[in-house]
Amino acid sequence: MKKIAIALLVLAFTSAVVMPALAEDPVDPAAQEQRAEAKNLRKEIVKLKYVRAQDIQNLLYAYVSRDGHIQFNPNMPAILSVSDTPENVEKILAAVREIDVKPADVLYTVQLVLGSETDATTDPDLQNDPIIKELRKLLRFKGYTLLDSTLLRVINRESASVVLGPKAEFEFALKPDVAGDAKMPVIKTEVRLRQTVVKLTKSPKSDGTEAITSSTTDIVTLIESALNIKSGDRTVVGVSKLDGGDKGLILIISAKIVE
Repeated sequence: MKKIAIALLVLAFTSAVVMPALAEDPVDPAAQEQRAEAKNLRKEIVKLKYVRAQDIQNLLYAYVSRDGHIQFNPNMPAILSVSDTPENVEKILAAVREIDVKPADVLYTVQLVLGSETDATTDPDLQNDPIIKELRKLLRFKGYTLLDSTLLRVINRESASVVLGPKAEFEFALKPDVAGDAKMPVIKTEVRLRQTVVKLTKSPKSDGTEAITSSTTDIVTLIESALNIKSGDRTVVGVSKLDGGDKGLILIISAKIVE
């Protein structure tokens, strides 16, 4: 019994010494290493030039670790706050440099041509136009008259519009989306041509003439299309019949990417 009592006292003493030692270091080495890395996080404020922070935040999350973050203030859409390990921050900054680039500028030349089945008169400037020569083979129009033309410069993926026509009765709108590589870019273009039609209501007067009593305005979509244009090419977008039946409106555009 005496030996058993001594053994129990030794065991109790040993436990009392070991337990405090274990309590001093309850965290495993891996967790300690993670805390050490967290203390060495690199922080950067990134100022964007061409894109908004909210548009690229989700794309950049692919490079963010569990301890990192990417934040922005809606009131400061051109500023990103980045915090992560030095290696991940370098990846994020490299991705930003790839994404935050100046968008392409596209220069469009727009021509609005009136074709007639009855009037064979053609503007001198259109006589030798290769597209008009081709249209003569495909369409019934005998004469071609240039109603209006303009240049329109648009930033890639943004919309732009312009008023055309001798009476400013046409609205032309487009939106480019440049695709492909730098050597052979293709300009995907959404195009819409609308006409403002004013209808007058007349009433007879006592002297036998008529007086305009009211008017209404209608917006008619003549051409709405999406097409691919190679930079420098010129093409016919569409042909729309006008009131009267013997005339048609022809929309011709060219597109070029400008540096």
